[in-house]
Amino acid sequence: MSFKMQRVHVYHAEVDDKPGGIAAKLKSLAEAGAHLEYVYSQRSASKPGVGELYVAPLTGTNELKAAKAAGLHEVPEPYVFRVEGDDKAGLSGKLTQAWEMAGINLHGLVMSVLQGRFIGYVTFDTASDGNRAATILAELGTSDAHAAPSKKAVAAM
Repeated sequence: MSFKMQRVHVYHAEVDDKPGGIAAKLKSLAEAGAHLEYVYSQRSASKPGVGELYVAPLTGTNELKAAKAAGLHEVPEPYVFRVEGDDKAGLSGKLTQAWEMAGINLHGLVMSVLQGRFIGYVTFDTASDGNRAATILAELGTSDAHAAPSKKAVAAM
């Protein structure tokens, strides 16, 4: 089985919580040539009428200029990791169980499967948790994907 997990540098902006609030920002990024793989938005829990927009990746001068003009800036948090690999029934359960056994708390998780491959984005409370989670994912990739690492193996990570 083949698995890969890497940190994603995320850009953020507040948006008006109304129709088109996100569209204008995404349009300016598209016009600059951005090929976004991660777009996440939600209403602000603390500011009525405001939404939060997170996107990634942004690369190159044109994309970064467009992002700045649209009010987007790179943020150190949340700690978002892109996860991908060969799909196997029950894999997400085994993976999240292994992370639980290691004491890693997930901030957020989105996974999808297409043509035998899974891809997802996982948000962790700390970069350290994300790095530990990546190590556990690699362990699953080198062992039987149906068996979660033992408590002893997870403790050693």
